[in-house]
Amino acid sequence: MIRGLAFTFTSLALLTACTGGNTPAATDGTTTTGTGTTTDTPTTTDAPTTTGGPDLPPLHGIADLHLHMFAEEAFGGGWFHGSHAGPGEDALAPCDGGEPGDHGRLKEDLAPLLGQCEGMTLEELAKLVPLVSVIAAPGGGEVVSEFVSQIPGSTGDTGEHKARVDGWPGFEGWPRWDAIAHQQVWEEHLHAAYMAGLRLEVISAVSNDWLCRAIAEENLERPQCDEMEDVKIQLELSHEFVKTHDWAEIALTPADARRIVGEDRLALVLSVEASHLMNQGDWKPQLDELYALGVRTLQPVHQLDNRFGGAAPHNNIFHIAQYAENCHIDMDCGITQGNVTLGFDVDADCRNTLGLTAEGKELADAMMDRGMLVDAAHLSEQGVRDLHELSIARDYYPYYISHGHFREMLPAEKAREEKTTPVWIIEHLRQVGGIFGIRTGHEEVNTYEPSEVANTCHGSSRSFAQSYDFGRLGLKIAVALGSDLNGFIQQVRPRFGVDACSASFPTEGRCQARDELAGGPAPLATLFDEAGLGHIGLIPDLLADLDQLGTDTTPLRDSADAFVRMWERAEAERSGPADPVDDLDAGGVVVLPPHNQREAEFPSECGDSYCEASLQTGEPCRFDGECVSGTCADAGECGTPKGTCA
Repeated sequence: MIRGLAFTFTSLALLTACTGGNTPAATDGTTTTGTGTTTDTPTTTDAPTTTGGPDLPPLHGIADLHLHMFAEEAFGGGWFHGSHAGPGEDALAPCDGGEPGDHGRLKEDLAPLLGQCEGMTLEELAKLVPLVSVIAAPGGGEVVSEFVSQIPGSTGDTGEHKARVDGWPGFEGWPRWDAIAHQQVWEEHLHAAYMAGLRLEVISAVSNDWLCRAIAEENLERPQCDEMEDVKIQLELSHEFVKTHDWAEIALTPADARRIVGEDRLALVLSVEASHLMNQGDWKPQLDELYALGVRTLQPVHQLDNRFGGAAPHNNIFHIAQYAENCHIDMDCGITQGNVTLGFDVDADCRNTLGLTAEGKELADAMMDRGMLVDAAHLSEQGVRDLHELSIARDYYPYYISHGHFREMLPAEKAREEKTTPVWIIEHLRQVGGIFGIRTGHEEVNTYEPSEVANTCHGSSRSFAQSYDFGRLGLKIAVALGSDLNGFIQQVRPRFGVDACSASFPTEGRCQARDELAGGPAPLATLFDEAGLGHIGLIPDLLADLDQLGTDTTPLRDSADAFVRMWERAEAERSGPADPVDDLDAGGVVVLPPHNQREAEFPSECGDSYCEASLQTGEPCRFDGECVSGTCADAGECGTPKGTCA
């Protein structure tokens, strides 16, 4: 995705009331495109084949199934700061924030983007959904700009982001785990990931015209906000990139991908993620054009319902964008606010009733005719059912999910979102020989008891390990990374530093950070320690941290093989399901108690909880018990003003 705008309106609601692998072998410096011969690779282990053809040697290398490398050209070119290419002082130039700022900022007046619906004024809509009043108010865009990226543990990096003006490489600037408006996929960082074992990358050309129209007009390079124009520019940049980087090549066939990975180079697979995919005119010649540009996989839908099918709702801002298109207000189940759902026709379980449309089914068939792979990441649940039926009719043609979350591993509020993956969809993926890209997310998760990793640092690599182990040990699905870098979404948080373990609530986070520093595996001595997954070059560090935490990263380090075999299955003759799915075990998940129940277990003064002995001498404090020394000097009554640990 954009897997989702980080904005859940939590902050605005408050406003209305007062969120290393293989080392590459040397290459000859040449590049090729098109089909290629398979290069034999020394076999180290037996690997199953899902193609129905002869066994092929296993490939080694990390696969990341969702990356927006050229996203500075998304949204009319008006959102991101920094470039994918060029010297570091240019591509990662210090950001001045400032006023008005040249990126990460929305226009002042957002009211025209909220829809002109007969029989419903914005004032009446705001009575149903009070959050609308904040956006529609004069200057609402400035308010939203400041709060759009703020989540628990982060002040965000949008609007004027004056707290983030230190620039690269300062931890208070970027790259860091919570950036959604600053470049995370610089070419040298990608090369660093490649040198440490990244061997297959799905490059997703992305845009969303509603978000483009919300951006301050003076920042837009292409104010017409044409999603498909943005997409084509990004695809063309992909081709320009491989011309000047001999360690990368665009794979047009699974044979290409096998050869490129076998040569210890980076296989790029081109994809598209657009809410209004091929929106105007006959889509068939447009699909031909995308195919000619090298696209071999795409998502039929993104954040909004379109001509091809229904989207899986998950974020309030896209409910409003959908409402602006169709003026639909649904009371069957409430996911926008209260008992109201804007834009989407949902059932009593808050699931989108729209699956694949007739055109959507034709698109999926056309893609399968070409040997392309359908990415079901944003499809509604009904859409996935429809796609699965088409797959079965094609003798279990494979499809996959490029970036997702296992629903059972998420806290209840997040698990309500349809854009999370339940066990039954994993069963479908296994039946067709698909693969699952696990989002390198920043959220707290439930505890998976069979994991060797303790769930004691929320939002960090420990949290990622819980979900990853649930997928590989319990669900037994082929797994890869689904980073979604440059995708309007935060990443894995650090285990150390000021942001450590910050995904739940402050008191718990401080205690977890204290304990992690005292008894967790040591820092890696890289940027990852305190910046988290701040850019693509830190993916190997994430895996290294998972290794020392005690989980088995072999499936991730060999995930390029799983993707290539899935693609080979698409081209091969198939004979029934790829997997009987008789060993799937969704047990072992322990649901975390809610925050208020957990917070009640901590000591408190004046009604405020605190973490005992978590602050060192010289740090600001409220209560004596917070300080290692036991003394918070000069603190006011109930910690106002704050004092200093003696």
